Amino acid sequence: MQHKHIPLKRQRDVGEIITVYFEFFKQNFKPFLNIFISYNGLFILGFLGVSYLLVTGFVGTFVNTPVYGIDTDTSNYQAYFIGGIIGFIILFVVTAILNYSLAAAYMIQYEKNKGETVEKSQVWETVKQNLGKIILFIVLMILMYFVVMVVGMVISFIPLLGTIAYYILVLAYNGWMGLSFMAMINDNKEVTDAFGEGWKLLKSFFWKSVLSNLVIGMLLGILMMVVLMVPGILIGVYAFHSLDTGVDLANSAVANVIWTLALALLLILYTLNQSMIQFVNGVLYYSLHEETYNEATRERIENIGAGE
Repeated sequence: MQHKHIPLKRQRDVGEIITVYFEFFKQNFKPFLNIFISYNGLFILGFLGVSYLLVTGFVGTFVNTPVYGIDTDTSNYQAYFIGGIIGFIILFVVTAILNYSLAAAYMIQYEKNKGETVEKSQVWETVKQNLGKIILFIVLMILMYFVVMVVGMVISFIPLLGTIAYYILVLAYNGWMGLSFMAMINDNKEVTDAFGEGWKLLKSFFWKSVLSNLVIGMLLGILMMVVLMVPGILIGVYAFHSLDTGVDLANSAVANVIWTLALALLLILYTLNQSMIQFVNGVLYYSLHEETYNEATRERIENIGAGE
């Protein structure tokens, strides 16, 4: 199916980047969601299992905590909770690798196809071809994240300015990683070269990168809050009604199912949000890359000359 193609390789300011992002989001959310569900189906079931372990472990430990000298064995519930945490960490890393990659590969195929429907096989093939580099990239990204967090904690002790500097540092780090990842996949660069290219773009267009991530990140956060508001209100109404009618929420099977589904929904939406954030840096990458190298502009000029 032919769609109106949104050219990504254009020089744009922050306002235009934000506008193009939401145009791209509106046009491509449904097709990308189909791809997301196709490749995350197993992990969605995994998040349901992890949510069950976390809810069962937490509620069981809380309800059976020894009081007034009554000794109660909570070791089984603690094991559930610890297992849930370990499972969540594993799923978080795996889905981060997958969905970061799917978003970048989707944007690359979208730009190549010039408006034609992006097939999920094309997206997966792009990911598969770069899987080794992607895993190494994510490992290095996580290690650098800990360094950024340590530096951020140190500078955050400075009153006011430290807090502002901390958030700027995190936004710059997110921009650097997103730009580097796009450079690695789009330009078929090695991991270290991709980090270098991402750093070059970030340094040349620092405030454009930071402000784009800040504004779109805030808007996506608000959008997620709105999406979660409906199930949140329903759960709140259920909890209020249950307390009003004397239902023991801690030992209610229905309540545990509801808490489990709610937590699983939150985790699934968070993984989807990872892809939406990478779309930000995809739009940003194409804009900054074009502003640096003018490849698409030169190509258009050459085509005009050839047409004459």
